[in-house]
Amino acid sequence: MDAEATDTEAWSDITPDAARRLVVAAVEAFAERGYHATTTRDIAGRAGMSPAALYIHYKNKEELLYQISGVGHRRALTLLRQAAEGGGTPAERLRTAVRSFVRWHAEHHTTGRVVQYELGALGPEHHTEIVGLRRLSEATMRSIIEDGVRSGDFDVPDVSGTTLAVLSLCIDVARWFNPGGRRTPDQIGELYADLVLRMVRPE
Repeated sequence: MDAEATDTEAWSDITPDAARRLVVAAVEAFAERGYHATTTRDIAGRAGMSPAALYIHYKNKEELLYQISGVGHRRALTLLRQAAEGGGTPAERLRTAVRSFVRWHAEHHTTGRVVQYELGALGPEHHTEIVGLRRLSEATMRSIIEDGVRSGDFDVPDVSGTTLAVLSLCIDVARWFNPGGRRTPDQIGELYADLVLRMVRPE
């Protein structure tokens, strides 16, 4: 399995161990094959379990996707809130938000791809809940940009559009990041933070 996907810290709240192993296996399978092409047998096999054992912990593969999406979106929201509520100028807080958000999507690129690009496979109730978390993340990033506009540090005619552009830029890192590439997650985080600040500052 991908070392990033098996990072136990990311899934430490999921118990018992068998349930956690199934989530890790599902992350790998969904990222590699896509949600719809993955079967519960695929997931159970990767976890070293029988297909019947999966149903002891999860009703179906959609519930596994919901578990993964919830963990990923809550972690992303926590990072953004920590930046928004931290000290410093709006520019400093925006730099921190972008850097940490990008770094998470690089370090956890396998999980990030599943969290961000398989949203449409969730059932209606789960979809509504996860979309709510996404909206909270969007509102948190928007609040930082709004602070900068009010203070005169940022020149942003369309705050909502700019917020979506910034978040999209950060999230897309999960799609292309290669751990064997020439830039580390930290370096990409710094690069993107610089790019975003150039976007919002007056000329």
